[in-house]
Amino acid sequence: MESLGSRIKQLRLRAKLNKAALARKVGVSDVTISYWESGAIKQIGHERLVALAEALDCSLATLLEGDSAPLLLTLSHEGPLPWEQVQSTAMTVPEHLPLKANWKAPCMMVTPGPETDFAPAKPGDLLLLGPTHVFHKAGLYLVEQDGKLQLKQLSKATSEATIQAVLLAHWRSA
Repeated sequence: MESLGSRIKQLRLRAKLNKAALARKVGVSDVTISYWESGAIKQIGHERLVALAEALDCSLATLLEGDSAPLLLTLSHEGPLPWEQVQSTAMTVPEHLPLKANWKAPCMMVTPGPETDFAPAKPGDLLLLGPTHVFHKAGLYLVEQDGKLQLKQLSKATSEATIQAVLLAHWRSA
């Protein structure tokens, strides 16, 4: 499997950027770009990943998973869960990605559909969801309540709603 560092380098070359130009666009030093590309720095924060994807003119999914990135699924209030859809492809969380919960199982990258309300997420945002029916720790969960899917802050297990997934990461659209 291709590493994040080699993907950054490949996408930088495809965008016809040298390290200094990419560094300026992302707001880091060219040494940091070198460390990312070599794999010396394995964890890159959410803000930097989003800035990198923008600077490299690619999607966050392409940056994280390569050109064979799975189709981005749309999250809606009703209908099948994203991981129950025919075209769904689970992904393993890359080790360099900082998460809101310790997660080793497959997960799904989704975006809220147009005219949906998954506050604090908006259509165009990217959400990394870990399918589960179990409360793990305080945080945002995708729950089914009154026959409708929604994001809800939970501080403990609840019987008011059925947990469908834990929110592992959230990237806001520009």
